[in-house]
Amino acid sequence: MFGGAGGAVISSPEGSRLVSAVHGLREVLPDPDFVAGLASFLRQTFNPEGLRELYGRFAHGDSAFDAMMRQAFWHALTRRCGAGLRIEPSVGFKHPETFEIGAGVFIGSQVYLQGRFDGRCSIGDHTWIGPQSYFDARDLVLEDHVGWGPGAKVLGSAHTGVPVDVPIIQTDLEIKPVCVHSWADVGTNAVLLPGVTVGRGAMVGAGAIVTQDVPAFAKVAGVPARIIGWRNDDEAGAHK
Repeated sequence: MFGGAGGAVISSPEGSRLVSAVHGLREVLPDPDFVAGLASFLRQTFNPEGLRELYGRFAHGDSAFDAMMRQAFWHALTRRCGAGLRIEPSVGFKHPETFEIGAGVFIGSQVYLQGRFDGRCSIGDHTWIGPQSYFDARDLVLEDHVGWGPGAKVLGSAHTGVPVDVPIIQTDLEIKPVCVHSWADVGTNAVLLPGVTVGRGAMVGAGAIVTQDVPAFAKVAGVPARIIGWRNDDEAGAHK
């Protein structure tokens, strides 16, 4: 029900395999000096529209050079960007000037982050975002060491539907903050609805629809998501 990524095999009890973590244990090394230099040159030479147009030349390539150029462009385009950023091919975005990216962040292929000109999108250190995920990133915080499963989504806004005598898409859009606290893990194809907070160390099951806040260290699953357990017995006792 809950997903993740790993490395070397540790053991294989009863047919399963336990492997060591990869991304979460990777040391973040300083970027080469030329990355910061190139980002500074790009920012000083091109306006935001020009930067986005040039980014498209490297957005879909699989080579190490393409990856390095994507990294430099994100440093140039975002409000703040830490070392060790890895942007996989075909990542899309809107209003990257509102993004604050931590160190050691991985963003998988075909992810889309939809910011807003007056919004905020903050992604913390060592966060891993799986391929084909979508973020309504108008008011979004992912804290440090968050795991985000492939295809999972954040819906941070919704039309009010009022008044009823006009099409819903013509009604006002209400934006609500979404926050995922440090150490939490969101499973494949889960959906977080507007205004939701996922607590520290919580686990959201694959395909869950999260309509209300998730307590720290809780395990939730289902549609709508419900608490199905706690990460350890101590937490279970503390919440009874």
